[in-house]
Amino acid sequence: MLIERPNHQELTPEELQRVKKLQSIIDLAIADGKISKYEMELINRTVYGEGKVLVEEVALVRQLIQDKLDSGLLAYDWDS
Repeated sequence: MLIERPNHQELTPEELQRVKKLQSIIDLAIADGKISKYEMELINRTVYGEGKVLVEEVALVRQLIQDKLDSGLLAYDWDS
């Protein structure tokens, strides 16, 4: 699906740092092939904590978590 963003602006250095931090958190959370409730809460706090959600953050969560959950490459581990 093609998504056009005609008003898109380049990320500021601070925003770029936020995206990199989120990617690191997600990479650590999914390294074992499972994602716990605590890890999802940490990821959500990272995304929503600044009061401004970046499109790039949503895309990372979709690509690195949701798509893998949907395809079976990642599993929920709500017991941990």
